[in-house]
Amino acid sequence: MRPHEGETGKRTAIAALRAAIAEGDMVPGQRLVESELAELFGVTRASLRAALIDLTAAGLVERIPNRGARVRLVTVPEAVAITECRMVLEGLCAAKAAELATDAEIDELTGLGDAMRLAVTDGEPMKYSALNRVLHTRVREIAAQPVANELLERLQGQLVRHQYRLALRPGRPARSLEEHLAIVAAIAGRDPGTAEAATRAHLRSVIDALRESDS
Repeated sequence: MRPHEGETGKRTAIAALRAAIAEGDMVPGQRLVESELAELFGVTRASLRAALIDLTAAGLVERIPNRGARVRLVTVPEAVAITECRMVLEGLCAAKAAELATDAEIDELTGLGDAMRLAVTDGEPMKYSALNRVLHTRVREIAAQPVANELLERLQGQLVRHQYRLALRPGRPARSLEEHLAIVAAIAGRDPGTAEAATRAHLRSVIDALRESDS
C-alpha cells in the first residue's frame, strides 16, 4: 500500500508517535530514526520529518545536533511547573463552561462522569485515564476560549506519560474521580466560581501526586 503523504501523513505520524510515547512503547531518550518510523507508520519520510518538527515544538521530542531526534524526558519538576500553568488556564475554562454549557452539554459531562465512576469500580485505570482526558477536553471546548485551549493542548501533550503513570498508582483513580465529579457538578450547577475552585483543587492534587512520585 502506498504510504500516506502530505498533511494526512503528518497527522498519522503525529498520532502514532504521541500514542507510542504515552504508552511507553517509546521511552525518554530513545532515538527516533526517520526511515524506520516512516515504514512502521506507513507514511513518507517527509511526513514523518514534519511530524517530528511539530512534536519538537510541542515539547515531546528534542533534536540533538548531528545526532537526530529523540524522545524528550519531561522531568517531575517540569511536570509540576506545567501543571501549575494548567491550574490557571483550566480553572478559567471550567468557569466559562459553567456559564456557557447547554443542557445537552451538561448531560454529556454528567455521562462522562458516570463512565469514569464505572471505570474505577471495574478496576480499569487506563480506561479511566482516557475518559479523564476526554472530560478535560470537552470542558475546554465548551468554554469556547480558543487562546486557553491552544495553550492547554500544548501543555497537556507534554504530560501524557506522567498521567498514565499516575493512573496506574493504587488508589489514585478513586481520589481523582471525586475531584472530577466535583468539577462536573459545579458546571452542571452553572456555578463558575465553584467550577474554577474545584478545577484548581484537582490540579493541586495532581501536583501533590507528581511530587510524591519523585520522592
